[in-house]
Amino acid sequence: MIVLGIETSCDETGVGVVRAEPGGSVTLLANEVASSVEEHARFGGVVPEVASRAHLQAMVPAVHRALATAGVTGRDVEAVAVTAGPGLTGALLVGVAAAKAYAAAWDVPLYGVNHLAAHVAVDTLQHGPLPPCLALLVSGGHSSLLDVPDLAGPVTPLGATIDDAAGEAFDKVARLLGLPFPGGPHIDRVARDGDRGAVAFPRGLTGPRDAPFDFSFSGLKTAVARHVEALERAGTPVPVADVAASFQEAVVDVLTAKAVRAARERGMDTVLLGGGVAANSRLRELAQERCAAAGIALRVPRPGLCTDNGAMVAALGAHLLVAGAQPSSLELPADSSLPVTEVLV
Repeated sequence: MIVLGIETSCDETGVGVVRAEPGGSVTLLANEVASSVEEHARFGGVVPEVASRAHLQAMVPAVHRALATAGVTGRDVEAVAVTAGPGLTGALLVGVAAAKAYAAAWDVPLYGVNHLAAHVAVDTLQHGPLPPCLALLVSGGHSSLLDVPDLAGPVTPLGATIDDAAGEAFDKVARLLGLPFPGGPHIDRVARDGDRGAVAFPRGLTGPRDAPFDFSFSGLKTAVARHVEALERAGTPVPVADVAASFQEAVVDVLTAKAVRAARERGMDTVLLGGGVAANSRLRELAQERCAAAGIALRVPRPGLCTDNGAMVAALGAHLLVAGAQPSSLELPADSSLPVTEVLV
C-alpha cells in the first residue's frame, strides 16, 4: 500500500512516499523537502506569512518530485496523510487543502495526523517496528516527554515546555552570539571547539519542588544574555565557542536527565529521541551515554528524518491505514493548537 504524506507545519514543505506492508513494516520510497529557511533568515526567525506563501509555491512541484522519486503515480497512492496540527495556522492550511484535493482527486482515504506523533512514527522507517516507548521530542516549538504505548494512540503527555522550547532557545542564543539563523546547527558546530564547563549556566526546573518532567529554557536564555552583556560592558571579547558549548550542555543535560528519569519511573526500556533538535550531536551523545548507563535502549532517527519532513507524516498515515483507523473527513480542519493526545483527527 502506497501512502503519500504532506507536512507544512512551519517552514518546510515536506512530501514523503512510503510503502506499507500488511505485517506492519513501512519502507521509505521518497522524501522531498523544500525549505524556506533562507527567506526567514534576514528576519531572525520564521515569518508565518512568508512560510505560507512559500508552501503555496513549493507544494505541487514537491509532490511531483516525490512521486517521480518513488517511481509511482497518483493512481498508485492508496491513502494521503497530512499534518493537521499543531503548527502555524496559515502554513497548516496550505498542506491540509492540498491533501484534501489529492485525496478527493485520487478517491483515496485522508488521514489528518498530529505533527508530534509523526515525529515518533518516523523512527520506524529506519529502525523498524516501535515498541512502547518514552518519547523525548525536541524542536523549535516543542519540548515534550510522551508515553507512547502504540503509534495509533492514545499518547499520554508527561511533560512539556512552560516557556521557550529548546529549539527556540538555540535560535535566540545564536542571535546573541552573532551566529546565523537557524541557530541550532551553528551552535552545535561552534560548541565543538568550546569548553562545556566554562560557564555554569542554570538548569531550569530541576529543583526538588519543580515539576519533574516539564521544561523551561527562558531563564537559561536570559542567563546567557546577561553573561554576554557583562563581558561586553567590561570590554572583554566574548568566547563564543565556550559560551555556546556551556549553553548547549545546560540544555541537553536537562533534556536527557528528565527523559531517563521518566523512563525509569514509567518502567520503560526504550527511549525515542525525535524532533529537529534531535539532530544535535551533543544531545545524541549524552542521551546515548545516559540511556546505556540506565540499561535503556535509545532510538534516534538519522538527522535527515529528525527535522520536519513528509516521510514522517506518511509513516504515521501508513500505520493508521494498516491498523484500520477511521479516515478523516474531507472537512478536516487545520488546528494550530492540536493536543498531542489526538494522534488522528
